[in-house]
Amino acid sequence: MNRIAQLKATAALAGIMLPLAFSGVAWAHDAVNLRMTTWSANEAHMALFNEIAAAYTAENPGVTVTFEPLPFDNYTTTLTTQIAGGNAPDLAWIFETSAQDFVASGALAPLTDRFNAIEGYNLADVTEGARALWQRDGQLYAYPFSTSPFAMFVNTDLITAAGAKTPAEMIAAGEWTWDNAMASAKAVADAGKDGIIIRDFNYQNWQNLTAFFRGWGADAWSADGKTCGFNTPEMVEAMTAFHTGIFKDGSFPGPGENVDFFTGDAAMTVTQISRASLLPKEDAFGWDLVPLPAGKVGTYSVVGQAGVGALASGKNVDAAVDFLAFWTNEANSAKLAQFFPPARAALLNTETFTATNPLLSAEQIETVVINGISTGNVVAGHTNYAQIQQTIRASLDALWVAEADVGAVLDNVCSSVSPLLMR
Repeated sequence: MNRIAQLKATAALAGIMLPLAFSGVAWAHDAVNLRMTTWSANEAHMALFNEIAAAYTAENPGVTVTFEPLPFDNYTTTLTTQIAGGNAPDLAWIFETSAQDFVASGALAPLTDRFNAIEGYNLADVTEGARALWQRDGQLYAYPFSTSPFAMFVNTDLITAAGAKTPAEMIAAGEWTWDNAMASAKAVADAGKDGIIIRDFNYQNWQNLTAFFRGWGADAWSADGKTCGFNTPEMVEAMTAFHTGIFKDGSFPGPGENVDFFTGDAAMTVTQISRASLLPKEDAFGWDLVPLPAGKVGTYSVVGQAGVGALASGKNVDAAVDFLAFWTNEANSAKLAQFFPPARAALLNTETFTATNPLLSAEQIETVVINGISTGNVVAGHTNYAQIQQTIRASLDALWVAEADVGAVLDNVCSSVSPLLMR
């Protein structure tokens, strides 16, 4: 029994009325090409996505899926422009920071009833914590396909050559802190390479600094989203340390410097395990993967989450929801775990990650991935996030010069953004 027939039969038994498209009439006679936007054009990611899509097409002849990578830096802006212009994709990846806007706006098709109508899907296996951002009034509007902790990739060759301690050595000695990480990064920078890269920050996407400033107990805004957090003592201390690391110690590359850890040019990078696919195919340099260093608040973890939803204004909503169910079932979630840690409780174990991540050791998987997911807090989002993000970005521009008054700049950030937070 193919997926359409299975869905129809299961729904009939449950007393659920499905739209005509789910009956097989539209799909049986009309070719359907689903378009999914992503922010990854990575070859390894695309190969896996196309493998899953081909398996779906084999079960549902006439339905094909194409993936449209959009630039990371302006992904959400490009996506919302497509939607506003009547060219919405059928499915889209969504940043956790924009989750509230997409869920509350009605832009996404509801998923819960349809997923529950598919035999064996087991939506209850998706942890409640992972679903929290993506649901409203008990209805799921996007599936949390990636719940990935931020961690530190390490070039052990560069650090050893600079005569500094590696993170593994510091962890063993109970000394893995941001102060010590930046000291090792400075040693590598003094030796002619670069220190620590906060990947995808690029002095534009300040939200990626969350993995740094939460080590001081700072956050962009309060838990209720109404109060700016940039001028708190914790944030001022964190951003002062970051500013010193850039302009005095050289622990971080400065504005305009285009440095890539994965080409062997930097000591460390803060990013997520999906970036492991960028590691050199051959042993170009020795590397390690370790948790974030401890900060003033001790050990902590920050989780980046991404959802994928079916656009309510897409041309093939029902087919899109069905493909999304296939994409996120347990078998395919296990495959995607190679790059995107799953939200399914049944897959949150060392065995799943070891099978799909041969580059990572069992210890790295346990200490970095599983523990990070279990203890981490998601990067903060907000309604009207795009405007808030741009307002803060523009206000932070004054910080990225050597003579900046950190406290004054951060006061100005809050003066600029507070009216938006209180709306």
